[in-house]
Amino acid sequence: MAGMLGDILTFNRSGHTLTPGYSLLFWEGDQLTTWDEYDGIESALHGLLNGGFSGISLNHSDTGGYTSLSRFGLGYSRESQLMKRWAEMNAFTAVLRTHEGNQPDANAQIYSDAEARAHFARFTQVYRALAFYRRALFAEAAERGWPVVRHLLLHFPDDAIAASVHDQFMLGAEIVVAPTLDKCQLGPLCDWTRRLYLPAGRWVHLWSGEVHGDVEAGGYVEVDAPIGEPAVFWAEGSPVGPQLVENLQAAGIEAGE
Repeated sequence: MAGMLGDILTFNRSGHTLTPGYSLLFWEGDQLTTWDEYDGIESALHGLLNGGFSGISLNHSDTGGYTSLSRFGLGYSRESQLMKRWAEMNAFTAVLRTHEGNQPDANAQIYSDAEARAHFARFTQVYRALAFYRRALFAEAAERGWPVVRHLLLHFPDDAIAASVHDQFMLGAEIVVAPTLDKCQLGPLCDWTRRLYLPAGRWVHLWSGEVHGDVEAGGYVEVDAPIGEPAVFWAEGSPVGPQLVENLQAAGIEAGE
């Protein structure tokens, strides 16, 4: 690192068994600017979960994806809805970082219009509000190799349903995040809700403050998840949730007590 360790950050996209002990950070490579589970936004989430099982503690994806294939209006390119939902997911991971993609002019960008800028500004504030918690998770990663983004199974190993969930994740042990991974085709008629699984316990919805869940067993719930308010819950009784809410409110973002 040329004597600059602590001053610069480098990240890798591949490695071997011992690489996590030397690499400062990983990224997942060049996902498509699509919604699909094979190489789009859903695959980015799968990569975080699988990488966590494989010893990759600090990992992230390009917000919005990277690879587009668009010419004369044909093919595919990043749309605004995808960009926003990807930013909402990545704000609750180790790193929130944008990329214009391989075809910047064809892709929706965080600077494309005032609405896009406002949305991304909101989630930079969300990311910043989590800084205190990420620092603790980074320390756990360094000391124990625990991933920052975790599959529910790691904290609920006896829950067979949690073991099968692949479209949501935990940030550390205290926060459950269920990003919106499907495109809504209905414009203003979109029913922005998200059905997700909450493991045993009582969980507080970040935006409304409503408490969900059962201390004896896990179960499915459905909550509103409009653009700007992804489905996020914190464990009741955890000091992390109230601190996050306080930080968000200090930044001018409404969150539930």
